[in-house]
Amino acid sequence: MNKTIMLKKNYEFKNVLSKGKYYSGENIEAFIIKNNLDYNLLGLAISTKIGKAVKRNMIKRLIRENYKNIEKSINKGYSIVFLWKKKANIKNATYNNIKKDIFLIFDKAQIIEKEVF
Repeated sequence: MNKTIMLKKNYEFKNVLSKGKYYSGENIEAFIIKNNLDYNLLGLAISTKIGKAVKRNMIKRLIRENYKNIEKSINKGYSIVFLWKKKANIKNATYNNIKKDIFLIFDKAQIIEKEVF
């Protein structure tokens, strides 16, 4: 099992957030930009206004797990940053709700193969 390559540096996040295309789901927002690599980069940015560290880390774990399950069917060469909407209720942070949002976002961005649905 390959490890998901994460965005770590502040300038990497700023680049994706400023130049990337915005997509929105019910609870999740995403910024996606094409990079010139043969793999995808994933970034997670959950605001401290959402809740304490336990809740923020739970959301990050759920997003990371959903992404890992469909990573092989996503087209390569993208940098993706997921954000949790500030107005979204923390109780909506379930595996299935996040999965539905991620599929919706990737379908809008047309970076996922249709056979996965």
